[in-house]
Amino acid sequence: MRSITNLMAALMVGISPCVFADTQIKLEGAGATFPAPLYKQWVKTYQNLDQNTVIRYDVVGSGEGVSRFLADQIDFGASDAPLTEEQAKAAKHGAVSIPVTAGMIVLTYNLPDLNGPLKLSRDTYVALLMGKIPRWNDARIQAMNPKLNLPDREIFLVVRRDGSGTTYALTKHLDAVNANWSKRGPGVGKLVTWPAQSMLVNGNEGVASRVKLSIGSVGFVEYSFAKQLNLRMAQLENKDGNFVAPSDEVGLATLAANPAKNEHDIRTVLTDPAGPHSYPMISFSWLLLKKDYADTAKSSAMKRFVTWGLEAGQDSAPAKGYIRLPSNVSQMSKVMLENVH
Repeated sequence: MRSITNLMAALMVGISPCVFADTQIKLEGAGATFPAPLYKQWVKTYQNLDQNTVIRYDVVGSGEGVSRFLADQIDFGASDAPLTEEQAKAAKHGAVSIPVTAGMIVLTYNLPDLNGPLKLSRDTYVALLMGKIPRWNDARIQAMNPKLNLPDREIFLVVRRDGSGTTYALTKHLDAVNANWSKRGPGVGKLVTWPAQSMLVNGNEGVASRVKLSIGSVGFVEYSFAKQLNLRMAQLENKDGNFVAPSDEVGLATLAANPAKNEHDIRTVLTDPAGPHSYPMISFSWLLLKKDYADTAKSSAMKRFVTWGLEAGQDSAPAKGYIRLPSNVSQMSKVMLENVH
């Protein structure tokens, strides 16, 4: 009876009945912490539909995930930055970077007695992340928040120790909005040199947990982690000069205001999104797949799982703090998936 129920459920979401063959297929993946809560939900839900495909996702950060993928140690990787052309060429079985979800990067802070939301201009949050603003009552922060009782307290910057796609997306944005970021600051990359006094931790979850425990701290994390821990999130100045607080609705509005027309656009359009209501720090997140799996059963299982994620899997994105892909991006991802064999 259970197999019949599973078969009916699979047919409803477009999964072929052949996945219930006797041979079990294992898919090993690793990578980004940014989308990890969503991917864990996808794996749990999908395996109830396709019990002969066993999926394991190791949350190790984008940098390590890319390294394992290029070393052919896993079946799929995950990163908040697509592979470069050089990396794709270095992949033994070829590589396809497919955007499957999106999320916002927030600046979360721990100031328990603050009497209102914190606003940060573009130049100010760049200077803060460069370690150029030492205390919370600095005149630059006070100028934007004249009614806040900002404390005379040292700012503790919480950043990523591990190679991180979240770091890459953040630093790519900071470089776009302020030339000093690369000239005099940490630069752009998955792993950068943060100010000496920074607190270094692993993963989005690590940053969010450390900020929650450390009064006076500020750190950057994917929106869902700050939301889950009920952390305060700064309102950031966007390209149009407006201060915007992150929210589910704002994330959708930002993607709608900055449509990707092609694969190149998907890689660049969100670096500094335009629009009066757009949130400035937002990124797609990619799955890294092999072009040639040399195993048709594994290739088919991988494509079925990703197709499901681009369709039914999008329904669980908002509840986890992620943004449902626009239909045009989802369709482009399905076209990219056709290159996987």
